[in-house]
Amino acid sequence: MTKLLKAFWRVITFPFVLIFKIITFPIHAIRAIYQFLNTEPDDRPLIDTFTSLTSEAQARQSLWDHVEALRGHLLRILIAIAVGVGISFYFTVPLMEYLAIPVNGLESLQAIKVTEEIGVYMRVALTSGLAIMLPYIAFELWLFAAPGLKSRERKFGLFGIPIATVLFLGGMTFTFYFLLPAAIPFLGGFTEIKQLWTASDYFGFVTGLMIWIGLFFEFPLIIYILTSIGFVKPNVLAQQWRLAIVIIAIIAAAVTPTIDPVNMGLVMLPMILLYFVSIGLSYIAYAGRQRHISEMETSV
Repeated sequence: MTKLLKAFWRVITFPFVLIFKIITFPIHAIRAIYQFLNTEPDDRPLIDTFTSLTSEAQARQSLWDHVEALRGHLLRILIAIAVGVGISFYFTVPLMEYLAIPVNGLESLQAIKVTEEIGVYMRVALTSGLAIMLPYIAFELWLFAAPGLKSRERKFGLFGIPIATVLFLGGMTFTFYFLLPAAIPFLGGFTEIKQLWTASDYFGFVTGLMIWIGLFFEFPLIIYILTSIGFVKPNVLAQQWRLAIVIIAIIAAAVTPTIDPVNMGLVMLPMILLYFVSIGLSYIAYAGRQRHISEMETSV
């Protein structure tokens, strides 16, 4: 009889309990987010962590838990990319027409393979899907790394996600509006040979260059975050600028699909400017970190 009354009571009170949980859900969510952002991890030396893997079963189990968590994050990233590509299907053809403006439209391109058109279509859709889902992809990567970061580092990483998105899209925009208008006429008018570009080569060139330059535009933000958490010092970046230019030249030569110095220089110029911008941001982040350390020591 008692069990029947309890079951009857749960049925009667279920709508009210559900409404109460819905109302209080934002409060509990905000509280959980606040605790997650302000919880400090165990401050354990890295060498001790690796040593414990060979001697403690619990440490090895913790490692496998991290691997399992990484697999979950990667799976959700793949699903997000698939969703982004699916969304891109609705405007891929207009986007291809827009990207083909520097060569006077899609009519100026040709396909010489049976599967070339669908391959180009999927390449453009994939590039667009990555751009659409970049904030979520960055959030998943941050969510995986966040448990091992300190409170200040977690907040920096979280606030950096929208900035990273803007920088990546800014790099793609820079490529299309400034780099391609200079590169295409040079590549197409270098000799008197008639240009019959295939769609696969052209869109592979355009999308690859846009993605690489978009990633390069993330460099100042990465340096700022690494300096804020103590991995990079601005004086080292300032002292090694000559070596950095050599490395940039090598990267530009690898990324640029041609060997001519003009297009290589067009890729190198923004990268060099971004490097020096990164040095300035690194000094700002270093000053903020030193001020934070001083405040922590004073409070203690």
